[in-house]
Amino acid sequence: MPHTSQALGRIQPSATLAMTSRVLELKAKGVDVIGLSAGEPDFDTPDFVKQAAIEAINAGKTKYTNVDGTAELKAAIAAKFKRDNGLTYAPNEISVNVGGKHTLFNALVATIDAGDEVIIPAPYWVSYPDIVQFAGGTPVFIKAAASQNYKITAEQLEAAITPKTRWVILNSPSNPSGAAYTADELKALGAVLVRHPQVMVMADDMYEHIVYDGFKFATIAEVTPELYERTITVNGCSKAYSMTGWRIGFAGGPAWLIKAMAKLQSQSTSNPCSIAQAAATAALNGDQSFLAERNEAFKRRRDLVIGMLNAVDGIHCPTPEGAFYVYPDVSGLIGKATPKRQKIENDAQLIDYFLDEAEVAAVHGGAFGLEPAFRISYATSEALLTKACERIQTASAALK
Repeated sequence: MPHTSQALGRIQPSATLAMTSRVLELKAKGVDVIGLSAGEPDFDTPDFVKQAAIEAINAGKTKYTNVDGTAELKAAIAAKFKRDNGLTYAPNEISVNVGGKHTLFNALVATIDAGDEVIIPAPYWVSYPDIVQFAGGTPVFIKAAASQNYKITAEQLEAAITPKTRWVILNSPSNPSGAAYTADELKALGAVLVRHPQVMVMADDMYEHIVYDGFKFATIAEVTPELYERTITVNGCSKAYSMTGWRIGFAGGPAWLIKAMAKLQSQSTSNPCSIAQAAATAALNGDQSFLAERNEAFKRRRDLVIGMLNAVDGIHCPTPEGAFYVYPDVSGLIGKATPKRQKIENDAQLIDYFLDEAEVAAVHGGAFGLEPAFRISYATSEALLTKACERIQTASAALK
């Protein structure tokens, strides 16, 4: 008789990947659907990074490596942390993994026991609570509404901490909202955490290099050095370097935690792909000037989408500081009826309506823990974004 584990029963499939699958199915049927659900840059991996992978193949670098990363890649990661964040990590304080999600998974599964609590600001990336629950822990959510620009306050953090709190996860810039914490905002949160020595800090900085309007990125171990020994700073190559399929994530943190993560990884994936590691080494060590040009393109797309969505009666879209997402509040559309007289009772139904009637795919806010809203990825062309937003405008105007 079919049987799956209790651990598997505690999680759900990724809502973002589920929507991506729906888009692919519709496109296969010939439907002109515009997919804005996937968090994937449309830019290609830089040529110098691809060339490094080709050279690695030709040089026979196709064998096993150290479980948690080659010496060359760890050196490149250490240099990146020092250069960009003022953080110093030795090789035994660096972990290389099969994408950023794998980094998070290893750190949480290696440290969480039943009854441990993990504080997660909402809206949150969809995988955070499921990984916590898979590990047997309990997610504790702090809601940060559009009115506070989707960022939690020090007072909210203090109120959420209990003796059972094991971790707090801080994602800046955020997936799904694009909101980013300033150095002063992080210092305020850090001052709270300093008073609670049982709490570890996970800084998910995956969108570090995608920021706008002169925003200066900061990470919590940088601005609150007292937390250095209890912080794991997570990053990767997927977003900034357009290397989603290469699957390289990494982190710097205390040696005991990095060792524990390597132990877990040794019994799951073993090492990340040797060729992808060579490419990631080149990405981190190479010329970073292309990032500014791509950010300018992302900013134009952001401004286009915000302007078109805020022109819709019933949608309020804050301006994010980074990443390539917007997270509009759609309170003004809930309760309205479609032309077929079907009442829109929540944001999941609204997204289904947009998909069915406007042929635009996004992800509903319930998947990210803060409703009513939805997430749009603007990591696609301005032409497609314009067309998609026009469709959303028309579909929204048809609601009565």
